Amino acid sequence: MTQIDIRPVGANDHAAWLPLWQAYLRFYNTELPEAVSQSTWQRFLDPTEPTHAALAWVDGKALGMVHYIYHRSNWSIENSCYLQDLLVVPEARGTGLGRLLIEHVYATAKVDGCCKVHWLTHETNATAIQLYERIAERPGFIQFRKAL
Repeated sequence: MTQIDIRPVGANDHAAWLPLWQAYLRFYNTELPEAVSQSTWQRFLDPTEPTHAALAWVDGKALGMVHYIYHRSNWSIENSCYLQDLLVVPEARGTGLGRLLIEHVYATAKVDGCCKVHWLTHETNATAIQLYERIAERPGFIQFRKAL
């Protein structure tokens, strides 16, 4: 790969972001109504929203995306940052692009005053887990949830 540019999404990036978002949803075998994706995109562009997105550009093509959300915590004064979605296209996996996207979130969250970055992954995502165990701690918590 050549020059990698990781930058926050802008209004003109929708056509580059949408296929990555759709690939991410397919990876997790899920579908969302189009209205949810449209709302998500609009939130990224709204400076009053706590949710953010960045794309990794290589030779003018978006090959990766990351979404992250700042939120309050009862365990700190500062906000925390939840890295919600991360995708690198298959042809760019193993090149360090995923790590660069995560490091972008680390740096951005730090500048914005967050005290930590945290995320989840599916237990079957062995390739991602190998990366995550090199760049973050695995605290051992188990997720529980109930759809409402």
